[in-house]
Amino acid sequence: MNIYVINGPNINLLGTREPEIYGHETLDSISKECINLGSKDGHDVKFMQSNYEGELVEWIQDAINKKIDAIVINAAAYTHSSIAIHDALKSFPGFKIELHISNPHLRETFRHISFISPAVDAVVAGLGADGYSHVIELLADLQKSYK
Repeated sequence: MNIYVINGPNINLLGTREPEIYGHETLDSISKECINLGSKDGHDVKFMQSNYEGELVEWIQDAINKKIDAIVINAAAYTHSSIAIHDALKSFPGFKIELHISNPHLRETFRHISFISPAVDAVVAGLGADGYSHVIELLADLQKSYK
């Protein structure tokens, strides 16, 4: 299974940005853990992060062109504003998971609306940085059940 993990704006600041909400783990440590977890099951996990909406859209389109099996997306603030990312995800035929480190429904009301949720198969929120590794394990289990 080939998996893209796409991260949006400010996720590169994990470990220092509001650790009371997002924890102390860095994106680099989360990435390494997920890549290692995936490789144990023979999966290729590619981590990406950008502060630019168009780049996230291009990565989703790249996933379509390369026939990637699954996308895990933490669109961060673009979750609440990007119709472009929504539309790109709707075009992706593989499995799609929206991921949030915190639970947006327990935060400011503007974070309660997701333009991403209607375009994905599942949403994982509020598990902290561990949510990433749980999702990679989930995708490995899903693939095993479909063999």
